[in-house]
Amino acid sequence: MKILFHPKREDIQLTAVLAALSDPNRMKLVTDVAECGERPCGSFDQPVAKSTMSHHVRILREAGVLNIRVQGTQHFLSLRTDDLEARFPGVLTSILKASSAAKESLPG
Repeated sequence: MKILFHPKREDIQLTAVLAALSDPNRMKLVTDVAECGERPCGSFDQPVAKSTMSHHVRILREAGVLNIRVQGTQHFLSLRTDDLEARFPGVLTSILKASSAAKESLPG
């Protein structure tokens, strides 16, 4: 079984987190995980191919935003909220609020 790299809390860099969250598909994925909690990777409604979804998950995991827990053949995604809060207090909360506000202000 392949070992998935997750950076240690102290190695998470703000620039990597912000770069990972700069993509709309990754931001939607993070928002979905924040709203629903830990979920299997295949349960997200993303308008991308499975390989592209895997790419987005890898970017978020390597940036320190997501934790991946492998159980059998499934990969469960969860936010590293405690690590991000300890490293950059308030950043994730602010980004999620801004994303939610932007989504609500869209027409239609």
